[in-house]
Amino acid sequence: MVVPEKVGEGGLRSIDARIEEAAGLAEAIGINVVHRRSFRIRQVRPASLFGKGQADEIAGLAEEHDAKLLIVDAALSPVQQKTLEELTKCKVIDRTGLILEIFGERAATAEGRLQVELAHLDYQGGRLVRSWTHLERQRGGFGFLGGPGETQIEADRRMIRDRMARIRRELDQVKRTRGLHRERRQKAPWPVIALVGYTNAGKSTLFNRMTQASVMAEDLLFATLDPTMRTVKIPGFDKAILSDTVGFVSDLPTELVAAFRATLEEVASADLILHVRDIAHPDSEAQAEDVEAVLTALGLAEEEGPPRLEVWNKIDQLHALERAEQLGEAARRGNVVAVSALTGEGLDMLREAIAKELHSGSQTHHLQLAAGDGPRIAWLHSRGDVIEQRSEGDQLHLAVKLSPENWARFQRLESV
Repeated sequence: MVVPEKVGEGGLRSIDARIEEAAGLAEAIGINVVHRRSFRIRQVRPASLFGKGQADEIAGLAEEHDAKLLIVDAALSPVQQKTLEELTKCKVIDRTGLILEIFGERAATAEGRLQVELAHLDYQGGRLVRSWTHLERQRGGFGFLGGPGETQIEADRRMIRDRMARIRRELDQVKRTRGLHRERRQKAPWPVIALVGYTNAGKSTLFNRMTQASVMAEDLLFATLDPTMRTVKIPGFDKAILSDTVGFVSDLPTELVAAFRATLEEVASADLILHVRDIAHPDSEAQAEDVEAVLTALGLAEEEGPPRLEVWNKIDQLHALERAEQLGEAARRGNVVAVSALTGEGLDMLREAIAKELHSGSQTHHLQLAAGDGPRIAWLHSRGDVIEQRSEGDQLHLAVKLSPENWARFQRLESV
């Protein structure tokens, strides 16, 4: 495994953490990492990315360890990939290819598999110029004047384009179906809370702890991919829906961001976003920036998307002094709750903070309903703060404090 480090490259992430994360990505799909090494790159070489001496050293290491696969933790062009393969005599994949492999292995639903395949085809479309000689052969045209016809590489590219078009049509249908489900949920009297965060931040463990579910949760990068929804108990609400989404990662391939846009639309339609952070990780700040960058790419910058609450997870892994500092910082900032999803510490505070956020901006509405309209009266009691209630004949007058989202929901209920 090779991690390039460009001279002058800034950022909060340390090179050691980058190497550790790259190795974690490889191990996530069962690759045995026999050696890892970082190289400082002063000038990017178009042919191989690395300088000649570095490339020769990499080839020597591959031979020494009898490596069958070289992983470069950077984006490689098709030419760079081909050059390194010829030099090292082993298969070469870059960071994008590695993440695509992980997603391809983990996607469980039909939608997830379609999205991964689309991303794979998009990635492979520009990488057909490789060492396969059959791609240079031509297929003859029709008749004597048909000409040389199209080359095999052109035929393969056409097949990829056709398959991508079919997948996009299928995903459009999935998107429409998901949109209908979303509309149905928005008509229902339940807020939706979406979990987002860096991969391995503990989202699935938190999800399981809060919902008593059994979603796969391991100390593994990208342990879960497909979004999952379960009901969760929040003070002041008879029911709420918690959504667990795919974890983010630094330099998330653009092909995947585009392919998973439909899935991540669940985040955009949520009433509240919980940004789960691994506060015990040395690169927690850099990971938070990466998550914000992906959310911004999806049109969910903090000032544009739903309200946001930070959840500082894994406080059980901090030493006493560091723990006290982080708890103090969380209290000072106000929009942060420190928890341990593993032990359950701080979850009651988190539920209270969620309820407070969902009720923020509430206004008092004076309503007059038929006394026999039990369902909507019960809805108001479960979702709002009923300040006053009095009867006049067969009419009921209520003064109810509701959040803007719940007021909009009530109006939709009224029109159904």
